Amino acid sequence: MPTFDDTDARILLAMVEDPRQTVVAMAAKLGLSRNTVQARMVSLEKRDAFLAFDHRISPAPMGYPLTAFISVHVQQQKLGALASSLASIPEVVEAHGLSGRADILVRVVSKGAEDLFRINGKILACDGVERTETSLAMNELVPFRMTPLLGRATRR
Repeated sequence: MPTFDDTDARILLAMVEDPRQTVVAMAAKLGLSRNTVQARMVSLEKRDAFLAFDHRISPAPMGYPLTAFISVHVQQQKLGALASSLASIPEVVEAHGLSGRADILVRVVSKGAEDLFRINGKILACDGVERTETSLAMNELVPFRMTPLLGRATRR
């Protein structure tokens, strides 16, 4: 497997800075050939360096201004099927298996408190869910970011 190097980090930083720029413009800006940038981008894509575009879409303008994190306690033997059930709920935007007290942390978006209550009910109705604990996101203190890690990679 190819290693992640300074050139990869510089390309990704350039994409963060201006995601709409052309490969030719990026190559000129970075002092690399177009073919090098293109080949590196193909390699990065094959190594799953790029997240799905929907990760960049905010739910608030679509009428979902409220974000909550729901800790889900489950029957372990039903965990696999439960992932599919959670994925069938449109307001579930992310779910992670955890170690610790809760088994799954689910990020949901909702239209408001009543809608959140409905969504929580859908999660509780999933086969294998024992109980949930809901926490409202009051403010995003550190938004999702990769720039600091990419910056560190360019200073190795």
